[in-house]
Amino acid sequence: MSEPAAPPEPTAPQPDSTRSGPGRLLVAIYALFALAATARAGVQIATKFGHAPVAYVLSAFAGVVYILATVTLAIGSPAARRIAVLSCSVELAGVLAVGTWSLADPATFPDATVWSGYGSGYGFVPLVLPVFGLLWLRHWARRASTQRNAGDAAADGRT
Repeated sequence: MSEPAAPPEPTAPQPDSTRSGPGRLLVAIYALFALAATARAGVQIATKFGHAPVAYVLSAFAGVVYILATVTLAIGSPAARRIAVLSCSVELAGVLAVGTWSLADPATFPDATVWSGYGSGYGFVPLVLPVFGLLWLRHWARRASTQRNAGDAAADGRT
């Protein structure tokens, strides 16, 4: 006869997605920027596209990137986290590229974009937001790796 299995040890409940804890604030800020950038670009494109087409199209692109980051961070699944890493990386590259371009050739930007001057018009939040997003996603990647290793060890009887 075998002995009954010991009951599992109680553990503190672990948040199961990137939208828990500090991730909630990150998702909220991304949602705010998604709304702001998309609405601003939509109005500018609809009312005065000929004035600064490059700036307005780049603002619309930024809005799409913010929407993608918001949705994927909110979902928090492993596949969504991979897409979030991509969107935050594109966002950071865009802020750096457009920020540099807008300072080097201001004539191309008669109106600012979300990313002009590295996001100076928005308190540089567009510059630091993808950095925080990538750091949060890195935290989740490490956590998933730790849980996977612990699960492998338990399955192998090494715990």
